[in-house]
Amino acid sequence: MKVLQERIRQEGLILSDTVLKVDSFLNHQVDTELALQIGQEFKKLFGHQPITKVITIEASGIQFAMATAIALGVPFIYAKKKKAVTLSEAVYSAPVHSFTRQEDYLVSVSQKYLGPNDKVLIVDDFLATGAALVGLVDIVKEAGAELLGVGCVIEKSFQEGRSLLENRGIEVHALARIASMSPGEIHFIDNESSLEKIKESAGC
Repeated sequence: MKVLQERIRQEGLILSDTVLKVDSFLNHQVDTELALQIGQEFKKLFGHQPITKVITIEASGIQFAMATAIALGVPFIYAKKKKAVTLSEAVYSAPVHSFTRQEDYLVSVSQKYLGPNDKVLIVDDFLATGAALVGLVDIVKEAGAELLGVGCVIEKSFQEGRSLLENRGIEVHALARIASMSPGEIHFIDNESSLEKIKESAGC
């Protein structure tokens, strides 16, 4: 998705070879038009499948899961990181480790909203270590639902997340795949094979 790569080049802040900040347009302040375009892009990638639910983890994946669900015309669910007082019914849950926050937490989804008849697409903002997405995969499995794929906005392809998912036989698509990065430059993977080097411009 070239428009996304360009926004990362212009506005992304590369703090190290593993940390990329995109909070000016994706996951703190959100460019809503871009979020809707991302939803349409995931529809192009997964819309041929009989998806009944889109699922993500709160909070930074919510806007992209919602945009995708709108494009597909289905509901979306976000797994809660802490069980709310109002969430008194039975839940599916899985432990997750946050690489960004360096903490462990339990994510949960009400059994009322996910079940064996559902065909699920997981959507999230980042794919890096894959821990959060594996947690969602486990929840979908626990519910007896069928997982049809995982869509991520940005993938750090130099980390192990994709292999963890693909080793489980899961179809994975990312709209911007980063092969490597460091302050001043970033390498994107295009069409699953080629590398494009993008030099620092405004933010990177």
